[in-house]
Amino acid sequence: MHQTVAPETLAAPRGAVAERVAASAAELVALSHAIHADPELSWQEHRAAARIAGLLEAAGFDVTLGAYDTPTAVEAVIGDGDLTVAICAEYDALPGVGHACGHNMIAASGVGAALALAPVASELGLRVKLLGTPAEEHGGGKVEMLTRGAWEDVDFSLMVHGATGPDRSAAGFQSTAVDRFEIEFTGVTAHAAGAPQAGVNAGAAATLALTAIGLLRQHLPVECNLNAFVSDGGEATNIIAGRAVVQVEVRAYDLDVWRQVKRRVLSCFDGAAIATGCSWESRPTEHPYAPLAPDVALAAVWDRNMADVGREIITGELMGGGSTDMGNVSQVVPSIHPMMSFLGEDAVPHNPAFTAAAVTPAADQAVLDAATVLALTVVDVATDPSLRADLLDRTARRPAGATRITIEA
Repeated sequence: MHQTVAPETLAAPRGAVAERVAASAAELVALSHAIHADPELSWQEHRAAARIAGLLEAAGFDVTLGAYDTPTAVEAVIGDGDLTVAICAEYDALPGVGHACGHNMIAASGVGAALALAPVASELGLRVKLLGTPAEEHGGGKVEMLTRGAWEDVDFSLMVHGATGPDRSAAGFQSTAVDRFEIEFTGVTAHAAGAPQAGVNAGAAATLALTAIGLLRQHLPVECNLNAFVSDGGEATNIIAGRAVVQVEVRAYDLDVWRQVKRRVLSCFDGAAIATGCSWESRPTEHPYAPLAPDVALAAVWDRNMADVGREIITGELMGGGSTDMGNVSQVVPSIHPMMSFLGEDAVPHNPAFTAAAVTPAADQAVLDAATVLALTVVDVATDPSLRADLLDRTARRPAGATRITIEA
């Protein structure tokens, strides 16, 4: 394990934020472990949100638990400068496998960065906003909060995600857009033996639709991904199902491709309805996620600070494949969503091995390094006259309400 950068090697206020992270190390690791040991699913993260709110309130932040009419969201603000940064903290877990995406590390590092920036906010003309954002795994807490104005006063936003393997450039992380929805077929229920001619089989429509989607995959761009399953297809073998429901998700890196693929997927359901005589309707089940659009200038600052804390990064390689609601934020506010590796661990996210990796010494080190690099990056942005002016200008030119959007497929 490498050693985190010594605060005395950095110029003030960079040294001050690194020193504050080092002084808070035990508290931050304890927060990470507490959230990990008490996993809560999307929209149910009451205890994690309360832990974060209590810690930041004790540190002098103006804290709102249940911010933006979202019960498990947190807003904690300190400073009154003209430049506002939003640091995101996620803390929802996955069903069955707990913190197999390492959101405990995300939460602790975001809190650590906010704590580190608090003493220097006034000096930097900075307003620090920690946003605890629920339901990243399923539901889209950031999208919900965007529509309610959480980023309306923000000039730039950032967060960090845990990973394994080598560290990579912040500009190299990409995510897909994803749209999750359900299709309901409505037919006519009938006795499967006594009066099959009276039935209109919704279950058959679901089967035809999934077959059509399977055949469609051959003709889609390689970077697209389709998944679907029947969540309700009937209740008994002697009853022709008058209702069937299919859960669907569509992913692509490009927004235009994403929308085109969804239209083709919906045509599969339309064709199945025509073939069986059913009617059908589509309903969203979650907020759509947009692809991540990292800000190049912010990414470059992050990369430099990774080197300052002794992290070697690989440049020129793209990393990704999943989706995040931070993509929606990045479409409307300059943002980055880099990765911080649990060095020496090799588990793949979303399985029990990653759950175990998320509280190893390597993960604890990642919490501290990530908090430090987040804080250093904010300091550097605030003290770079050109970058600061550019961010403030972009905010000034942004129409009122421009962040309050949901990006549709």
